[in-house]
Amino acid sequence: MEKLQLKIGGMSCSFCVSSITKAMERTEGVNKASVNLAHEEALIEYEPGKVDPDDLKEIIRDLGYTVRDPEKVRTFEEGEAELNSSLRNLLFAAGFTGVSLAAMIPMWLGVLPEAARTFMLWLMPTLALSAVFGPGWHFLGMAWASLRRGILNQHVLLEFGAFAGLAGGFLGFAFPSFPIPDFFAVTVFVTTYHLLSEYVSLRVRTRSSQAVRKLLELVPNTAHVVRDGREEEVPVGELRAGELVRVRPGESIPVDGEVVEGSSGVDQSLVTGESMPEQKGKGDEVIGGSLNQVGTLLVRVTRVGDESFLSQVARQVEEARALKPGILQLVDRVLAVFVPTVVAFAALAILVWTLGAWAVTGEPNFTRAIFAALAVFVMGYPCAMGMATPLAMIRGGGMAARQGILMRSGEAFQVLKDVKKVVLDKTGTITRGEPAVVEVVALDGYDEEEVLRLAAAAESSSEHPLARAVVDAVSERGISVPEVRDFQAVAGKGVTASVEEHRLAVGSPRFVEGEGADLAPAREKLADLQAAGNTVVALAVDGEPAALIALADRIKDDAVEAVERLKAAGLEPVMLTGDNERTARAVAREVGIEEYRAEVLPQDKAYVVRELQEQGHRVLMVGDGINDAPALMQSDVGIAIGAGTDIAIESADIVLVGERLGAVVDAYHIGVSSYRKTVQNITLAFAFNGIGVPLAVTGLVHPVWAMIAMAASVTTVLANSFAGQLLSGARRGEDGRQGGRAREARLTLTVPNMRCEHCVESIREAVSKLEGVESVSGDLEKHEVTVIYREGVANPDGIREATVERGFQVDGSGQIPELTRKGGAA
Repeated sequence: MEKLQLKIGGMSCSFCVSSITKAMERTEGVNKASVNLAHEEALIEYEPGKVDPDDLKEIIRDLGYTVRDPEKVRTFEEGEAELNSSLRNLLFAAGFTGVSLAAMIPMWLGVLPEAARTFMLWLMPTLALSAVFGPGWHFLGMAWASLRRGILNQHVLLEFGAFAGLAGGFLGFAFPSFPIPDFFAVTVFVTTYHLLSEYVSLRVRTRSSQAVRKLLELVPNTAHVVRDGREEEVPVGELRAGELVRVRPGESIPVDGEVVEGSSGVDQSLVTGESMPEQKGKGDEVIGGSLNQVGTLLVRVTRVGDESFLSQVARQVEEARALKPGILQLVDRVLAVFVPTVVAFAALAILVWTLGAWAVTGEPNFTRAIFAALAVFVMGYPCAMGMATPLAMIRGGGMAARQGILMRSGEAFQVLKDVKKVVLDKTGTITRGEPAVVEVVALDGYDEEEVLRLAAAAESSSEHPLARAVVDAVSERGISVPEVRDFQAVAGKGVTASVEEHRLAVGSPRFVEGEGADLAPAREKLADLQAAGNTVVALAVDGEPAALIALADRIKDDAVEAVERLKAAGLEPVMLTGDNERTARAVAREVGIEEYRAEVLPQDKAYVVRELQEQGHRVLMVGDGINDAPALMQSDVGIAIGAGTDIAIESADIVLVGERLGAVVDAYHIGVSSYRKTVQNITLAFAFNGIGVPLAVTGLVHPVWAMIAMAASVTTVLANSFAGQLLSGARRGEDGRQGGRAREARLTLTVPNMRCEHCVESIREAVSKLEGVESVSGDLEKHEVTVIYREGVANPDGIREATVERGFQVDGSGQIPELTRKGGAA
């Protein structure tokens, strides 16, 4: 049994997935077909002796879809070209619809001149045929390919409705009871709507999906290879296993390999998720794409090309796309029953007015039978039903955007309500992703401020992340740092320096002991700090131990609250991390998570998610790094922290603009609300179709009434989706003016990436344009923006949205600490 992985273009809904899956599984030699709509992927298990891969590709093409090379990522230009082609088809069809309406409305109103009526008999069939065989031509091919395989889908239903209109129109030339213009108009309208659905779906799914390309671009294009004692720069693709590559401080490591010379701290957080840099020396392995920090390394190449770490992650992302559980949207489940039901009612209409009429009157009524069957197909086209989900998505997407949540996938709305397990990456998701001083233990009579001052002085010339964390801690406390002399760094171990006539040694406990300090009296405290998951830096002054400084990746401010909210919503959090057991246990305990997995490799994260899915759970995954990408792709819903890597963001269904973990819970509730609105919309739409189709069987439903019913159903669904928001906005406007006097409210927003007066001015300019905003002020030290606005005229969501649109992050929900009424107290 072999596997064939394909990229399939042209899919627009779960009916497409079902059509391809059925066609594949009905082919001899195919064991299983997994098709993913969101990422247009298919993974097919087949027996090579019974079927050829080219035959499988040809079947998919015959169904009307395109097959792309799975090894090539579709370029942005290709995606735009496909979207523009769909838009051109839509605009052509929309033009036909506009002309049809311009001609039909005067006829319906009875003001069309008699001469124009004759012209209508030629205009309308021309428009109808142009729509079906012009911009709608590809639907015809897809419908025919599906019908030949016994598959009923949305394209088949479209063509039934379109050709019903054509048939009714042409029959009108022979039978006066058939309204010629009305039937042809129906053909134009349903074709145009189907093109609109295709374009909207394609636009939702078209994204700059360059995830794998961006992932592989982390590796430099060239490397400094040492050959015959000489160093030369060569393309990475020319490297071979066993060659030696030199990597200088600040450079990305170009290959997977083994250190043969040198020592340095290596930041692997982008690829492994470990927050602390790892010391690398002779015999240690390094990963391509990691950042070399302080020392020079000579690395022997061990893996190149497809065997490299990042190439393996890229393959895992692709595999996860295809294996990700399909999410059958509610409307598609309804349509799966609705399509054959419509066909059955059309057959029933023919039977009623042929055999039924013959049994009652002794004469079959073929004219009424045809009219009734055509009317069934016209009434059966699920216009409003097709809009039910997109409108709920638009509504939910707007709600989410105002809270800094970008919904990139419509499927996320459908599955969030079923999520029970929430898998959280540790580094960058629960924690900030960078080391910080969390505790200072002063020894031998020193006070905390003094030892921090001395340690920061010694570390001030070092570029090591732990050194920068110590310096930042001193800066935050406003402590001045003395001058340093005789600075010397030992790569990856520590530094020595002279400060105020004292000889200082700062670094790992082992390094400080090697400089002559005896840490035995502090051994118990050192063990406690390390047991809590901290990295400990020791300070010795003149050979005597002076302090232990604990550093750790700090928990995000809202992490504990977010975990509590997850539990309150009935969701079970699970933490995954590449860090060691000790660190993982400490972080999990601090935020209140019972279930966690430590030392998890990237491929293992995706496996853990898959394992939970196999146990019957819908899984939501939250992450921000390269090592999270396969798991984000595999999960039922992937949420990426917006400050994370491109590969994580591209692999996710939802992106959080800021770093607020509580937004995960907000996204969940918005998804549940949107699904509820979808159910309401489908119920309303189905009510029109469910009543209209049986009525059409009577042969009494005129095509004009069919189109009116279609318009009424769409209007009802629109009103249900958005009227509540409009009414609530009106109520806010009324409530905000008590006795004709508008109340003032104050909104304070935390904006982490507001760093200068220009930022403040940019936010002020955007927010001040909103009606009802009185004043905008910024505090750069606190990273806060305070807005005074008139309640009921402006609203907090609009203020947040205006700030986010300028490219700023907004943390928290904002607070309104006080309300004052113009002219007096509240």
